[in-house]
Amino acid sequence: MPACAGDGILLVQQHRRWSRVAQKKHGAGRVLIVDWDVHHGNGTQDIFYADGSVIFASTHQAPWYPYTGWAEEKGEGKGKGMILNFPFPAGAGYGEIGGALEHHILQEAARLKPDLVMISAGFDSRVDDPLGQFQLTDANFAALTKTLMRFADEHCSGRLVSVLEGGYNLDGLGKAVTAHVTALSGG
Repeated sequence: MPACAGDGILLVQQHRRWSRVAQKKHGAGRVLIVDWDVHHGNGTQDIFYADGSVIFASTHQAPWYPYTGWAEEKGEGKGKGMILNFPFPAGAGYGEIGGALEHHILQEAARLKPDLVMISAGFDSRVDDPLGQFQLTDANFAALTKTLMRFADEHCSGRLVSVLEGGYNLDGLGKAVTAHVTALSGG
């Protein structure tokens, strides 16, 4: 396993907790976590690196803190092939991130048959974020959300959970979260 030790920005591993609750109390055998934050979710990856019950897919800026999440990092043991990393250079936008989601992540996830989709919804990948250098717009976040909702409807009986993670441009964060939640509520 890559030496990460979960030193990324997200210190409280909500995904681990809620994926285990879904598995133990709600019968979700396999969980798909999709992370579109500008930073790689190294803590989440480390937790599930050898766990065959969670698919972790991350689109993130690279090279960028925490300097993990290379495409070669695919899991080990029972988790081999369950880690899907898509590092992109600064300036990437919906073409790259949406393309990775639709043409790679969800195709592989369909083969692996998750029972639940969890969105790791960080918005520092939004245009004008002072830390990230991605170019996703509010409309792009709504489109990514709707894509994952369609996948959940088709493959997971509509079971989808979003974990909001934040961003660093407060005005932009509010707009991106609004677009995301509006899409989640069917708008």
